[in-house]
Parts: sequence; structure tokens; C-alpha cells
Amino acid sequence: MKNIVVLTGAGVSAESGIKTFRDDNGLWEGHDVMEVASPQGWENNQELVLDFYNKRRRQLKEVEPNLAHNALVELEEKFHVEIITQNVDDLHERAGSSNVTHLHGELFKAQSTFDPDLVMDWKDDINKGDFCEHNHQLRPHVVWFGEQVPMLEVAVELVEKADLVIIIGTSMQVYPAASLMHYAPENSPIYFIDPKPTVNSSERLEIIAKKASTGVAELVEKLLAKS
Repeated sequence: MKNIVVLTGAGVSAESGIKTFRDDNGLWEGHDVMEVASPQGWENNQELVLDFYNKRRRQLKEVEPNLAHNALVELEEKFHVEIITQNVDDLHERAGSSNVTHLHGELFKAQSTFDPDLVMDWKDDINKGDFCEHNHQLRPHVVWFGEQVPMLEVAVELVEKADLVIIIGTSMQVYPAASLMHYAPENSPIYFIDPKPTVNSSERLEIIAKKASTGVAELVEKLLAKS
């Protein structure tokens, strides 16, 4: 076994203190999701959208990677590890993971509304009047509902080469990310780590019904001992 592919969602960062955007009532920080995470919301109220992500960006500066992020770094001692994350934080990178693919963008980057391929590092607030080199407004480098997921094909190719897949802290209910596990080779085992698993175990899929920090640490220890 050489290649491990890890799919992560909000549950891996929750223990660092990052608020999950979506409340029990489906609102994101009191907003309808389409107000702050869609092209239509952006057209309707750019200042509201910018403020929403500016708050997320400020919060990200105040948190640190947790035991789950750190444990995944240990896997690189023996395996080639590719992390595919739905999260827009940089906690995997800060923990020391070498290969991280962000499906839904990154909070610490901004992109041009004129050219979506024009992306730049951006650690502070994005304000009205912050323009790209083509004199167009900058927006968060986040994939919104209704937009294409540009890194999806890259992620599919990584999963297709996986000798083992680990899924952490994601419901696997949000598409297209939820489809990724189905690209794993038939003989590649899958581990699903989540305190409230939404999938059923099978011959190839083992459920670890624990929070990310506990479940990941246990699995990593087991894999390293086997190697």
C-alpha cells in the first residue's frame, strides 16, 4: 500500500473551534445560504457577502490545527498522502500536510470577478473597491452554490489511484464531493470517521463512529503499525 487519499469536511476543523457555517435551521450565521454563498447573492449585496467571509477569515486567524490534522501529517512518514478537503481553511497546511487539494476554494485567497483564474493570496478583509489588475472587484476565492468545482477532476484522478481512502467529518451528502468515494478502486478499503455516520458499513467500508481527533489518531496508529 502506497497511496492514501483522505477526504475531509467540516468535522475535522470543528474541534479547532471553527464554526460550521450551517445552523440546525439551515441558516448560515443567520443568513439564508443563497444570500451569502451564491452568484445571485453576490449580485444582490456584495457588501453583505464580503462581510460574511471577512468574519470567517478573521476567525481562521485565531484557531490552530487540532489532533486530527496533526495525526494525518504522521501518515506521510510511511505513505504518499493526498488530502482532498471541502474546507476553505488552511489548517491541513498549517499542520504540515504536503499535498492538499481544496475543492471549495480557500479563505486566505481572493479572486477577480473579471477573470476567475486570477487568484491571489489575501489574508485580510476584502472590501468594496479592492480591485484586481484589470480594475474589477475582488471576491472570496470560494466555490458558491451553482458554480463549477474546478478542482473536481483533479480530485477524481487522485481517488482513482488510492490504495486506501479515509473519509473524515463529512456527511457525504453534498454533491459533487459526495461522489468522490465511488471512484476508489474496488479493492481499496474505505474508512469513514464521524461521530454520527450517515453511511452503512460494508465489506470494504469500515465505520469509526468517533470524533475526528480520536478516530483519526486511532486509525493512523493502526496503519503505521501495519506498515
